[in-house]
Amino acid sequence: MEKENVNTVYKHAGLTHQLGFGQRPAVLIVDMQIGFTQPEKSKIAANFDSQIESINKLIGVARLKETPVIFTAIAYDGESQTDGGLWVKKIPTLLSLVQGCELTKIDPRLLTDDRDLKIYKKFASAFFATELYSVLSLQRIDTLIVTGCTTSGCIRATVIDAISYGFHPIIPLEATGDRAQAPHQANISDINAKYGDVVGLDVTLDYLRDLPGGLS
Repeated sequence: MEKENVNTVYKHAGLTHQLGFGQRPAVLIVDMQIGFTQPEKSKIAANFDSQIESINKLIGVARLKETPVIFTAIAYDGESQTDGGLWVKKIPTLLSLVQGCELTKIDPRLLTDDRDLKIYKKFASAFFATELYSVLSLQRIDTLIVTGCTTSGCIRATVIDAISYGFHPIIPLEATGDRAQAPHQANISDINAKYGDVVGLDVTLDYLRDLPGGLS
């Protein structure tokens, strides 16, 4: 099916509505760990240099507005190798992400801070079997700005859970990426049609800048 026909079908089905931003955002940075961002060190990594630059811009503005910044990383128990369930059987290379090893550390080019929450997960969604939902709910967050990698995997799974839990999923296009362009484009299009709002980085930055101030 050609691209223009897909767009026509989606519009006819009413799959083009935008949710818009809410009032209380958090910035979620999914799996931008060395095991995924430095190909010279990991076979499951890819070049996400431009995404890192875009994410840092978001972090900078978020800090000024006291908007929560949350990082996730995948890490497994190196001894038992059972905490990844069937997912690590489907993708055995994930088992290189052993808790405490270099590959599970957030890429040092990202502007981390001791105040940031870091969540270690075992599966694709940042919500599954983690404390993320509780953390967001306690702070009355209604908008989740989802960035990181990969679009076809952990980004997609996280966005689907975010809207299912009642958060506005916002996906800044320049701040997400995948190992290959085709799955990235396909999933960005599908996410925008069904699960969240894919917007430009500048749109997201302007939204953050226009916030009234820190959360209270």
